[in-house]
Amino acid sequence: MRREIAQGITIDPEVMVGKPVIKGTRMPVDLVLAKLSANPSVDDLLADYPHLSVDQIRDCLRYASELAERAPRGGEPEVGAEPVSRSTT
Repeated sequence: MRREIAQGITIDPEVMVGKPVIKGTRMPVDLVLAKLSANPSVDDLLADYPHLSVDQIRDCLRYASELAERAPRGGEPEVGAEPVSRSTT
């Protein structure tokens, strides 16, 4: 059962194992974000994935922004999160 979880972003257990994807595609949001973080040129991303639109990329960024806004505050880790090891070297 597909469910829209944000503007232009859906989840469906039958599509990409339930990962958030761009609505109407099998393109995972995390892949778009990873590609943008590796090379911030939207033009390059669109050249590599011509079926994507600028609006779809914006939907991915908006969704990531919403997730960051809902993240725990004050340095408290999320319940069940693994502790972060800090290197002293």
